[in-house]
Amino acid sequence: MKLCSACLLGIKCRYDGRTNLEKASPKLLDLYGHGELIPICPEQMGRLPIPRSGARILSGDGNSVLDKNSRILTDGGNDVTKQYLRGAYETLRVAQDLNIKEVILKQKSPSCGCGYTQGGLVQRTLVEGDGVTTALLKRNGIKVISEENL
Repeated sequence: MKLCSACLLGIKCRYDGRTNLEKASPKLLDLYGHGELIPICPEQMGRLPIPRSGARILSGDGNSVLDKNSRILTDGGNDVTKQYLRGAYETLRVAQDLNIKEVILKQKSPSCGCGYTQGGLVQRTLVEGDGVTTALLKRNGIKVISEENL
């Protein structure tokens, strides 16, 4: 059993309110259909709405946010660090409660990004590093892979 970003399974939880079903991996959909994946959305677990403004990590990556050296801001400049942290810790709690050892998360997200995330001082740009949920899961010994590395 693995946790998987709900948006990767075509569930309508993206920041812009759209679905990714047309881009969903047949392999992931098959695993989900056989009950091997549990869909999660850290942003929803952090009580962010759908749709919501795009967001970025101000500097560094998710580790910087966990260490309280950075914040997560929406495109409009609102600080949503608290919500992203809440979602990350809720995701960790679910993973630990279910004894999950591996999680599949959406690449490039400030929450779920694995290797690359949205960052930048003025506007969103792709930066090297993990999102806040990925960083927290890794710190707790849970393997995280992106949909691009299945």
